[in-house]
Amino acid sequence: MTAPVVTIDGPSGAGKGTVARCIALELGFHLLDSGAIYRILGLAATENRIAFDDIPSLVELANSLELGFPYDNHHTDVMLNGVSVGRKLRTQMVADAASQVAIHPPVRSALMDLQRRQARPPGLVGDGRDLGTIVFPDAELKIFLDASVEVRAERRYLELIESGQIVERSVILRDLEIRDVRDRTRPVAPLVPAADAYVIDSSEKTVADVVAETRDLCRAKGLIQ
Repeated sequence: MTAPVVTIDGPSGAGKGTVARCIALELGFHLLDSGAIYRILGLAATENRIAFDDIPSLVELANSLELGFPYDNHHTDVMLNGVSVGRKLRTQMVADAASQVAIHPPVRSALMDLQRRQARPPGLVGDGRDLGTIVFPDAELKIFLDASVEVRAERRYLELIESGQIVERSVILRDLEIRDVRDRTRPVAPLVPAADAYVIDSSEKTVADVVAETRDLCRAKGLIQ
C-alpha cells in the first residue's frame, strides 16, 4: 500500500459519507466515495458509446479513468477525467447503466483496482460497504459505522424533505430494510464488519460524537499527532 488508508464501511444512512469527509479534512487526506464508482463507469460507458455487455472495452475504460473527489466542509464532488460529474451521477439513466456494468466479474475487478489507485500520498479516507473487508484489507484503520434501521430511515427522510422531495417515512424504512437484507446476505462482498474493524453505533450519537471517536482512533493509530 502506497499511502495510509482509513476505511469507513456501513449500511445506507449510517452517516459514513459525512464522517469520512470530516476525517479526511482533519487528516488532509484524499477522499473516496466508493458508492459512486459503478455510476462513474456507467456514465463513462454511456458517453463513450460502449455497450454494457462489451466486457473487454469496459475493463479497458475502467483502467483509463482518472478520478478525484474534491471536498469541503459541506460537500463532496466527483471529478471524472478533470470534469465535474456529480450532478450527472444522480440521474436514473446513470443508475441503470451502473447496474448493467456491475454484473460482470472482470469489470468489478477492474473497478476494485481503480479504487485502490486512489490510495496515494498523503493518504486516503474512503467510505463504502466492503472497503475494509475486500478493497483495502490492510488499511491502517477500519471503522464499521452502523445505526438502527429506524434511525437511518428517519435521517434519510429528513434529508430528502430538506431537499424538497415528497416522500413517506414508511416507504424509506421498507426500502432500507430490503437493502439491508440484500447487502448483508449477498454471496460476494457482503456488508459485514472486517474482523479488525472498530464498530461504532451512531443511533444515539451526533455526527460530532462519531467524528470525535474516529479522531481518537486515528490518533491511537498514529495518523494524527
